[in-house]
Amino acid sequence: MPRPRRSGPVLAALIAAAALVAPACAADRAPSADTPEPGASQPGHAGPDAELTGELRIFAAASLRTAFDQLATRFEQRHPSLDVLPISYDGSSTLATQLIEGAPADVFAAADETTMRRVADAGLATDPVLFASNTLVIAVPRENPGAVEAIEDLADPALTVVLCAPEVPCGAASATLLAGNAVTVTPASLEQNVTAVLTKVATGEADAGLVYATDVRGDAAVTAVAAAGAERAVNRYPIAELAEAANPQAADAFVEFVTSEDGRAVLAERGFGAP
Repeated sequence: MPRPRRSGPVLAALIAAAALVAPACAADRAPSADTPEPGASQPGHAGPDAELTGELRIFAAASLRTAFDQLATRFEQRHPSLDVLPISYDGSSTLATQLIEGAPADVFAAADETTMRRVADAGLATDPVLFASNTLVIAVPRENPGAVEAIEDLADPALTVVLCAPEVPCGAASATLLAGNAVTVTPASLEQNVTAVLTKVATGEADAGLVYATDVRGDAAVTAVAAAGAERAVNRYPIAELAEAANPQAADAFVEFVTSEDGRAVLAERGFGAP
């Protein structure tokens, strides 16, 4: 017996329905072009595991030298095609002035928020984020020839005391600490970064100086004396990718690395506190 033939309109309807089902099934199998795959980086964001190339220029506060040298080495190991150039270390205010005057850099890490604000106000810093903190101690030569035992001792005119200049973060913190203890000091010199203060103490050119706790850590040439009220003069460190970075992907990835759990572990080993 002959099979009944389908009418034209019914067959057309079945073909149309099949055409609608096929794309829907394909959409279930393949991700949309607008939806990143799991683990994929967002557009404009390098991500911690992205392949990075070129060079990375970093400006960082002098007190970060030991920690950032270690961080830079680990970052290069993660990204062997990237060259992290020797980091420029100096007083934060000196570095900020250089950046504002046009010095090329991709990342800036400052020792206080005030200095970073100068760079941000000039339109050069992108979304600064806090990553560490530091407090002041009194550094004395290992044998402590001036017999310094408390911050009040720094007022003794017989002592040679060196401080950071007031315009740099360690100098501003020192002024806050001294004022909080009602101590007046006539410094033998005002240095442009904390490393210079520590060097004069370590070489015996000074009997004492105010430096960060991280600076005396592991330095056999100096001894740290606790300063009363230091917890009220804490410096918080911000880091930012620079708006005119020549290598924005690497800059973004380095900021992410510094603020990551691994980065903060390195900072903690060097004596830095949480931000």
